Amino acid sequence: MRRWLSCIPILIMVSLLTILTAMPFRHAAHAAELDGVQVPDALQVNGKTLYLNGFGLRTYSIFDVHIYVASLYLEHLSASPDEIIGSPETKLLTVRFEHNISADRARNAWRENFEKNCVAPCQLDPNDVERFLSEVPAMHEGDRFYLLFTQNGAAVTVNGQQIGTFSKRDFAEVMLATFIGPKANLPKLRQELLRGHG
Repeated sequence: MRRWLSCIPILIMVSLLTILTAMPFRHAAHAAELDGVQVPDALQVNGKTLYLNGFGLRTYSIFDVHIYVASLYLEHLSASPDEIIGSPETKLLTVRFEHNISADRARNAWRENFEKNCVAPCQLDPNDVERFLSEVPAMHEGDRFYLLFTQNGAAVTVNGQQIGTFSKRDFAEVMLATFIGPKANLPKLRQELLRGHG
């Protein structure tokens, strides 16, 4: 009985991930646009309405290469990164790629950001980190990467395909912190995601 109960958080995350991968997001008619990418004002996820908190464009080098458009959706809008990261409410980060990125480059970026954003007393399980990194694929123009956060952890999909579910809250929080935490690598994008409005 105890063994079955211990699986409940994982089963909940798998259920959420099934909803995420099997159904398109329902969204409001009105949408913003950035770099040709439509960014809805709101999305319906698992029966909850999530509102656009902010969105921005990730660029690279002095040549201003467009890498991706990221959008953050929350149940309640907020400009506080600590409040957002620590909240048990449902959150969704969407990333639509505008440029091809190799798997090695994507994995190196994630590894660097995990190390930078996991500061004492944070201590991630190395097995979780390696499991996540091993599944990160090459990304191509038009690909979509989703991070769904709930009180039970995080679910990750790429183009509707499961990368994995992570039930440890500290791991989920560091994942989100790589985008909006105080040590996020991209301060301009961080600021845009934390606008507190669409």
